Amino acid sequence: MSLDAVLARIDDDLTGSIDRLMEFLRIQSISTDPAFKGDVEKAADWLVADLNSIGIKAEKRPTTGHPMVVGHVGEENSDAPHLLFYGHYDVQPVDPLDLWKTPPFEPQIEDTPAGKVIRGRGASDDKGQLMTFVEACRAWKAVHGTLPCRITFFFEGEEESGSPSLVPFMEANAEELTADLALICDTSMVSRGVPSIASQLRGMLKDEFTITGPRIDLHSGHYGGPGLNPLREMARIVASFYDEDSGRVTIDGFYEGVHEVPADQLRQWQNCGFDEAEYLTSVGYSVPHGEKAYSTLEQQWARPTLEVNGMWGGYTGAGSKTVIPSQAHCKITCRLVGDMDPDALRGKIRKHVEERLSPDATVTWNQDLEGSPAPVMNIERPEFEAARGALSDEWDREAVFTGMGGSIPIAGFFKSVLGLDAMLIGFANDDDAIHSPNEKYDVTSFHKGMRSWARVLEALTNKPA
Repeated sequence: MSLDAVLARIDDDLTGSIDRLMEFLRIQSISTDPAFKGDVEKAADWLVADLNSIGIKAEKRPTTGHPMVVGHVGEENSDAPHLLFYGHYDVQPVDPLDLWKTPPFEPQIEDTPAGKVIRGRGASDDKGQLMTFVEACRAWKAVHGTLPCRITFFFEGEEESGSPSLVPFMEANAEELTADLALICDTSMVSRGVPSIASQLRGMLKDEFTITGPRIDLHSGHYGGPGLNPLREMARIVASFYDEDSGRVTIDGFYEGVHEVPADQLRQWQNCGFDEAEYLTSVGYSVPHGEKAYSTLEQQWARPTLEVNGMWGGYTGAGSKTVIPSQAHCKITCRLVGDMDPDALRGKIRKHVEERLSPDATVTWNQDLEGSPAPVMNIERPEFEAARGALSDEWDREAVFTGMGGSIPIAGFFKSVLGLDAMLIGFANDDDAIHSPNEKYDVTSFHKGMRSWARVLEALTNKPA
């Protein structure tokens, strides 16, 4: 099959592709707000109709929440690779509305100093990204009447509201959804114009604890001095989490399962166009504050963290209230990497806290446990290098295997529920303002994203054994 003809078709139909995306963006598919339930259904119906229009057998599948959209094509090519492509069609709420320069569900093309952009809620996260793949498939079908491999389309309507139906749906439909490799488009490029494949993400551990001292708040004149103050106790213990000189976490066994980044990946990261100064100064920092032995990118992508997300207790109202509080509270999260075990790490953190309590202080822990290990992609599979070469050809510069500081749970679910390795490729930019007012997606990202997926499909179909 001729790839050049497919790329030419994508170029010729760019206006039509943008028009279809704009129609999709007008649907107010806010999944977290029950007031928009009908709009989420409408978006699912729109996707089903669009996939059917290009010969992909798709249907809307009910769940206990918002529906899934599942489609199949190429089942007759039993010897061809089988890919599963995932995206989500729901979007974030638009508040605060008064900060939008244009109505969020009336998408527009705008000229900016960096080029033309598509402005509107969902343009980047994730409707625009999802449609890069659909449009690439549309071009393949238009030119060749078929696609180069078997593809299962799997579109979710609850990603922005916690995906409560996702795992049960995957478990109930595991046989239908199983493929050779999963493709995920809900990611970004490491810097503008630098195509990226995420090779590792960070997992997550959440915990919360309360330190109690006296049974009630006490008068600081009566008990100031002899009385144990839980806020002071909390501050002392939290400070003990960190080594001030090295920036390392001091909890015994915290780094078990953490691996160093291979030299070739470090080389790619060092030449990926990441602007450390812009990254730091854009939020008011002048220097990085993590582990001093590692670069900023390594700290963000490949090193674990323990963050204090909130501490409170005592009187916080206007004026002064002279009390020794009965309790102090703390919320923490850890970003996990490599083979770190969230359950084992939770035990280590709790042991660290409990061993440092003063007499008359007690600790209670939140029992609503949350934790997930870090997804690490199997980039030794030949598909990954084939895709990297395809992206390099399209963007005329070396594509890089990157890390990601955040978490994308679906990548882990594909592995744990379906046994699938996942490849994460996206074309968003850091300034797309996802989840914020004035979200946008660069027209270049949309156009070259379509061309990139066409190249990736061709490369994965003809990958070396």
